[in-house]
Amino acid sequence: MSPSCDRPTLTQVQIIRSLADALSWLERELSWGVPAQELRALTGRIGELYAAMITRGQMALAPNQRGYDVVSAEGEHISVKTITTSAHVNFNAATFEHIDRVMILRINVDPGGDEGVSIEEVEDKPAGEFLKLCKKHTDGLRFTPSKRKRTPEEGAQPQNLRITARASYNGYELVRYENGAIGVLKDGNPLAINVKGFLRPIAAELGVASEHESTVLLTTRQLGISVIRALNLLEERASTKSTGRARKATVSKPHGRTGSR
Repeated sequence: MSPSCDRPTLTQVQIIRSLADALSWLERELSWGVPAQELRALTGRIGELYAAMITRGQMALAPNQRGYDVVSAEGEHISVKTITTSAHVNFNAATFEHIDRVMILRINVDPGGDEGVSIEEVEDKPAGEFLKLCKKHTDGLRFTPSKRKRTPEEGAQPQNLRITARASYNGYELVRYENGAIGVLKDGNPLAINVKGFLRPIAAELGVASEHESTVLLTTRQLGISVIRALNLLEERASTKSTGRARKATVSKPHGRTGSR
């Protein structure tokens, strides 16, 4: 029996859990100062799990089996390339004919930033279409991915997004938009500032932790909503105490005495 036959078939739930575990491990490694470029085996595994998840497929029985890494639910042989900072992606021309589909994924690393670790789909095309994007190279075929998509400027108000949570602090208003982004407003106007730098001292004042129990720093979005909740809780408690004191004063107020004539 081939050793690859021992590789288990994973359910969708198991694939999703494995992906979450791998991403958590990547976050820990990054928080310890390990460069993303030195974690290629882990990032490659994350890419394959992500591809298997969105195609409802399975990992190939052997790593890089005849040029492909994942087999989709529809039976497509998918080559998955996962990059972090690479400027080029190489393919083996001798095995490209066995590929039906190509997925290029980029793991964007921003530990403790606005989004933390995220997965970006750079390309997802049938092999024939993707081949037109490649150039012949001494190593076979070479593809040059587009630059990373940038999120809106930090602190800028996202276009046409509702505010889903808000709290006030010393004349400023902290808001969370429906896409999860955190903003700081002054007199109703968004401030283009370092949002996380603004949040840190407020979090310290409120006793809000800025990292997970696993010592992984919270992203701006995670820290922001935690601070908003803490501020609203303080305001709610202050309002409850104020109402309680008002009621007590009303009950204890002496009534005028009535006498008989």
